[in-house]
Amino acid sequence: MQTLMKAELTLLYDGLCPICRKEVAWLKRLNRAQKISFQDINAADFNAAQYGVSYEMLLAEIHAQQADGQLIKGMPVFRALYQAVGLGWLLAPTGWPMLRPLFNWQYQLFAKHRGKLGAWLGRGKPCERCVK
Repeated sequence: MQTLMKAELTLLYDGLCPICRKEVAWLKRLNRAQKISFQDINAADFNAAQYGVSYEMLLAEIHAQQADGQLIKGMPVFRALYQAVGLGWLLAPTGWPMLRPLFNWQYQLFAKHRGKLGAWLGRGKPCERCVK
């Protein structure tokens, strides 16, 4: 009899964002141990309230729910994702006390402008939901 294991992390991502889709596709390929589950916040049956946040908050920055139910957001999500796929060493410096504020600020800047950045990178028109 096979037992089902709950993922260590559930990534809440914007499936309508080209940059987000690309990152999620890459993470899915690396997720061989199935430590991450993926939830598109634009799925018809998605309810942000079950996570205790609004849809707008989820659009503003990346969120994930840990197996214990705790919700994390921003750079800690990326560190947890990369750790789950065996690449934690790659983002370890983003969590070092002296560098953490810089990386957190850089992520906030990216999150604020991801729609424009996607268009600038050749993906066409900016994502209207992503552009503030």
